[in-house]
Amino acid sequence: MSDYADIEAIKQLKARYFRFMDTKDWDGLASVFTADVEIDMTGEGGGVTTTVEEYLPFLRGNIEHVVTVHHGHMPEIEVTSAPRRRGSGPWRITCVGRRVLPWRVARLRPLHETYRKTPDGWRIASMRLTRLRRDLDVPRRRLNGRRAQTSTPANC
Repeated sequence: MSDYADIEAIKQLKARYFRFMDTKDWDGLASVFTADVEIDMTGEGGGVTTTVEEYLPFLRGNIEHVVTVHHGHMPEIEVTSAPRRRGSGPWRITCVGRRVLPWRVARLRPLHETYRKTPDGWRIASMRLTRLRRDLDVPRRRLNGRRAQTSTPANC
């Protein structure tokens, strides 16, 4: 496979990642990672996970009931030569999440990932999340006599 075809395959992998996350397809989401994926969320105030089994319950607990819309932009993907095909590069991610109307959070963050080519195709081997900006939109009015929820999900 040419570098161009590998880069396109990695872009398709990332598109599936966003779709699975936004549709809450947890099995599909697990399929885009290597089993030993390392996800570093220290730039978002979280920790580091080193397996899919460790990461998905954390993610699910934070966004399962949040409507999310993720967009990935401007990837800078490089691939290494055979025999060990690997790829890496940053993405710019925009995410909008809504938990309780009218609460909304929007984030802009760079995301650096590495990819590993497996017998089943390209998989995400590591992710490092950081944040450039977060906008929280919470009106000051009350909902049904109660104050609007203001907590934010860890991973939007």
